[in-house]
Amino acid sequence: MFKPAYFLLTGLLAAGNLFAQTEANKPPASDALNTETQKAPKPPAEKNPPPPIQNPATAAATDKSATPGTDKNPPPLDPRNMDTSVKPGDDFYLYANGTWVKNNPVPPEYSRWAAFTQLAERNNEALHEIAEKAAAAAPKDSKKEKTDQASAADVQKVGDFYASGMDEKAVDAASVKPLEAEFKHIDAMKDRKDVMKEVGHLHSMGVFPFFLFVSGQDDKNSTMVIAQAYQGGLGMPDRDYYTKEDDASKKLRDQYVEHVAKMLTLAGEPAATATEKANKVMALETSLAKPARTRVELRDPQKNYNKMKASELQKLMPDFTWADYFKELKLSAPGDINVGQPDFFKAVGEIFKTVSIDDCKTYLRWHLIHSQASSLSSDIVNENFRFFEATLRGTKQIKPRWKRVVAKTDEELGESLGKLYVAEHFPPEAKARALEMVNNLKEALADRINTLDWMDEPTKKEALKKLAAFTVKIGYPDKWRDYSALKIDRTSYAGNVMRGDMFETDRQLKKIGKPVDRAEWGMSPPTVNAYYNPNLNEIVFPAGILQPPFFDPKADDAVNYGGMGAVIGHEMTHGFDDQGRQYDASGNLRDWWTPESAKNYVERSKAIVGQYAAYEALPGLHLNGELTQGENIADIGGVKLAYMALQKALKKKGGTPEKIDGFTPEQRFFLGFAQIWRNNQRDEDLKLQVATNPHSPGRFRTIGPLSNLVEFQKAFDIPDGSPMIRAAEQRVNIW
Repeated sequence: MFKPAYFLLTGLLAAGNLFAQTEANKPPASDALNTETQKAPKPPAEKNPPPPIQNPATAAATDKSATPGTDKNPPPLDPRNMDTSVKPGDDFYLYANGTWVKNNPVPPEYSRWAAFTQLAERNNEALHEIAEKAAAAAPKDSKKEKTDQASAADVQKVGDFYASGMDEKAVDAASVKPLEAEFKHIDAMKDRKDVMKEVGHLHSMGVFPFFLFVSGQDDKNSTMVIAQAYQGGLGMPDRDYYTKEDDASKKLRDQYVEHVAKMLTLAGEPAATATEKANKVMALETSLAKPARTRVELRDPQKNYNKMKASELQKLMPDFTWADYFKELKLSAPGDINVGQPDFFKAVGEIFKTVSIDDCKTYLRWHLIHSQASSLSSDIVNENFRFFEATLRGTKQIKPRWKRVVAKTDEELGESLGKLYVAEHFPPEAKARALEMVNNLKEALADRINTLDWMDEPTKKEALKKLAAFTVKIGYPDKWRDYSALKIDRTSYAGNVMRGDMFETDRQLKKIGKPVDRAEWGMSPPTVNAYYNPNLNEIVFPAGILQPPFFDPKADDAVNYGGMGAVIGHEMTHGFDDQGRQYDASGNLRDWWTPESAKNYVERSKAIVGQYAAYEALPGLHLNGELTQGENIADIGGVKLAYMALQKALKKKGGTPEKIDGFTPEQRFFLGFAQIWRNNQRDEDLKLQVATNPHSPGRFRTIGPLSNLVEFQKAFDIPDGSPMIRAAEQRVNIW
């Protein structure tokens, strides 16, 4: 199912299955999908190398037998989480979080355990209670007022969806029966015209073999939605997994073929032919991976903008009858189409022309099973977990069924579930205080822009115009999504999921050719994340993240600005990172920079690339400074702006706050910042993150930004030459 993705705060909690769903996302200006990560450039020589590496996943104790309990009322900043045997100038991440790292090993059902996942656990418990109540609720009186009817409809849909998912006996008995009608469609294909129609049909269901076709804002006319075609069609997380020739990659490909064969067998394929057919899937997906752009290449929004008419797309792929494809999508007038990667589509045209009909049948059958695996019987669910979680991420144990069903409920009915969540768990005062913080951060960024010595006045004027045009969304939408056309009942969990996927795909495709709805949200209210959308020039903070340790109404300003303030600053800085800066105040892809200011910016961004490329996530495994540069720019700018905003807030209130637990407000600010990035992570998951995720691991999201800030050095009186302090000539500073 299509899920919008933007400049996310973190990649830890992506909606849906990270691997099954990544191809159903249009790559935003910050996040590239289904492409390989190039090797990081050779690290530059440093006078002060980064602190010594200690992988928390191996430093911590062994897995506990269950998920650790989550403290519902933790102190805003708990000194017991610190390790004061470590000097703040040696390794501030461990100084601030070392005891927490030791005491919080990764639970068996997770590939990492972090501040984000701890908060998500608390939210899951709240959502679980809501879903259970909804499932047990009696039908509402249809004569009640309209507002009550809307609430009753939300309860009904959430309750029935959750109940259908929790009926494990019925789900197991159904096995793959919910897919049988689609299997017959696939098996009935006789020629390439049939294949083309079936590709369109599967795309209408939110299943995306061969490529991705969705809607999205026109990058150069942000008031309108147009069709968007992007590379895709892979089952593994990235093209790099198909093309690298090292032993580990070859082994993983063998394991993937084994997995595909097993899944085909569970879906009814004779065991004798399953492996042969799985190898055909691998061959076809490899042919799609090779012409795909890399993740770094996909970071260039200008190269991803190739608007053309349907007739031009037809010439690009002459053997693919697009008119028939559009009929399957009920898209009578596709209008302009942005073809993100024309060379990829040209290659797909050649592949489509030569691949056998039987191989197409196997490939389409596999992608249908793959996309719906989480809603099918336990044997399929467990095999899906074995490869995509256990093998790829090192997860030891599948999550309890209720957690998986709650997550799916949020994915399919996010705003119905979110409406019930907000009513119980998001007080109005949290929204008001968060907005106050946003306003202080905006003031800080305006001051920062005005005082930049590397940016000239014409560019400053445009930057300030863009900042003033920011839209701020906090908590939940003003207008809730209407799910009345979506049928949800208790007869079939997989049926509910497939109808939900089709509903969302249809909702997205119906936007094509229409004005942009600027009130729409890209995340559900319970989500523990935040984002910046460059086309809408907006920053969005769901209710789910406005809780400890990010935001605490009981906490002093220092801790809140170190946590939520840095989150707000992070998303604001995305508007001016290496990608976001290419969009103007209206959300259009337009160069508003003078050549001199642009040159100065690029020089500074290269320094950030070099800094992070020098970091090793594991021995010999360097971060990709190019892939992560946008998030790193946002991290550095975010914490600096939050610090400036804290000083404004303290000045407005007058006086100097007293120390708390022996720490000054400035020290508590940086400790609050460090605690939001604490995490333990399995090595497999860490390798996957470095290869595919534009966000740096949590450890480097702490030490990377702080090592550049003189404010941090002064707060803890750290001498020059310390591991945490970069030499003055090496410090990177854009915003």
